[in-house]
Amino acid sequence: MRKARFTEHQIIAVLKSVEAGRTVKDVCREAGISEASYYNWKAKYGGMEAADIKKIKDLEDENRRLKQMFADLSLENRALKDVIEKNVWFAPVLQAHDDKSCLR
Repeated sequence: MRKARFTEHQIIAVLKSVEAGRTVKDVCREAGISEASYYNWKAKYGGMEAADIKKIKDLEDENRRLKQMFADLSLENRALKDVIEKNVWFAPVLQAHDDKSCLR
């Protein structure tokens, strides 16, 4: 079953309709959500306006993007360190080999 996505305005409308005096059960049935979802939304978004929720979602998206960039750069950094380590390991051997050939 597909997970329903609600916009910021829909979430705020559900929360405000309960604040206006309707029962949680009725609002949840009408919106097609469980009471657990309502209480999760209330804990996360209670007292906020739609603009605040949009800012939070934008910040979460940016955070996710920055974490991915960090992971990518960390992998690239590790790969470059491995290449440098291998070059340092083989460079003296190659240099010694070149020095011996020059002596002949």
